[in-house]
Amino acid sequence: MNWNTCFSNARFGQEYKSDQPRTAYERDFDRLIFSAAFRRLQDKTQVFPLPGPILVHNRLTHSLEVASVGRSLGKLVGQRLADLVEVETSREFYRSELSSVIAAACLAHDIGNPSFGHSGESAISAYFSESADELINGKALRTHFSAAEWQDLTKFEGNANSFRILTHHYANRQQGGYQLTYSTLAAIAKYPCESIAGDGSAVHRKKYGFFQSEKESFKKLATALGMEAEQENPLSFRRHPFVYLVEAADDICYRVIDWEDAHRLGILDSTTAVGALLNLVKAGRGNRMERIHATLETLKEDAREQLAFLRAMCINQLVQASVEIFIQNESDILTGTYNRSLLDDVEPAMALALREINKITVKRIYNHESVVKIELAGYEVMHSLLSHFIPAVLNDKPSHREKKVLQLLPDQYREEGSAAYGKALNVVDFIAGMTDSYAMELYKNLRGISLPTHS
Repeated sequence: MNWNTCFSNARFGQEYKSDQPRTAYERDFDRLIFSAAFRRLQDKTQVFPLPGPILVHNRLTHSLEVASVGRSLGKLVGQRLADLVEVETSREFYRSELSSVIAAACLAHDIGNPSFGHSGESAISAYFSESADELINGKALRTHFSAAEWQDLTKFEGNANSFRILTHHYANRQQGGYQLTYSTLAAIAKYPCESIAGDGSAVHRKKYGFFQSEKESFKKLATALGMEAEQENPLSFRRHPFVYLVEAADDICYRVIDWEDAHRLGILDSTTAVGALLNLVKAGRGNRMERIHATLETLKEDAREQLAFLRAMCINQLVQASVEIFIQNESDILTGTYNRSLLDDVEPAMALALREINKITVKRIYNHESVVKIELAGYEVMHSLLSHFIPAVLNDKPSHREKKVLQLLPDQYREEGSAAYGKALNVVDFIAGMTDSYAMELYKNLRGISLPTHS
């Protein structure tokens, strides 16, 4: 890849260029902000159950915060890249526009995640795995799909679903999906491979970035930006350099921001919460702690304000560290051979502080009773909804009940004559796109637990 050719303001699925005062990348940001899919993130679980008397982060507030951090990373890295001799023809892009690319990609990074957090992903995968031998049209469910298609369904991945939502041509919708720039789409491709590339292939990846339905679209994107293929079958590319900044922004936010929510909910005590974040700040600032201690002293009557102050300090510190690591590894990042996240290479003292924070997060936050309950509820809801819709769309002769279920499927998810894989993905799109509240209400309606009302 080349710093001068690894970006493009051409729009996916759109051949003409618009003459507007906003840059192409600012328009990407605006398209996402005003989209229904982004708006629905407001009622999708980040970590803690929604809603409640205490306001906690949801997928939407998380994405906005990641975009804020991503803009800073893009701005700082762009200024440094602009000074490199090899980017002499692209200095204006790196100085002025990279920040907008990263911010837009950060907004979109969770847009394909289903309801109820990661348990929603697991529930979708589990439904297909557990229903593999269920007979539909006289043959087992799994036999309706190719091996690669079945892998997509039984290893459902929110990252791949994000790329599908942003690029897929749904019925009665525009070609090219959201018609975002190639640069923004590449920046969210954290795992640029198909699902079977993570299953015994030469290039092993724990996750994947596109379904079989978007394989040709991703190849088009990779070709346009000069992304190097690692292997052809199964298809896998080296990461685009902008991905590392989006990933870092996400990593920085979820590592420190969950602590504020946990403290507000009484899951973490003040001493633990303040102490761990203070250790992270100390790891990066050494002896330059006088002002920080003085500020904490003025806020000693309100631990929440202390946490907010330390959270801001930690984010700033991790941003600065990420920028330095990116520049130090610039050549490996450009060639896609840097196979880890930027935060993996922070200095030892910061790494130790981050490990301690992660250890407490897993033990006391992710395994807290309220979090486990919402995961179990989400698993039940998503699994049940799929059990109603998948047989209905695949059955050549749907029952009376299945015909009624199909009436609930919106027009954009109906593709007449499509194969089983396309029908199944459309159902997954419909269910994964639901908010927590809507998924729960529809679940209750279909099971006869509650009846719909007119508002």
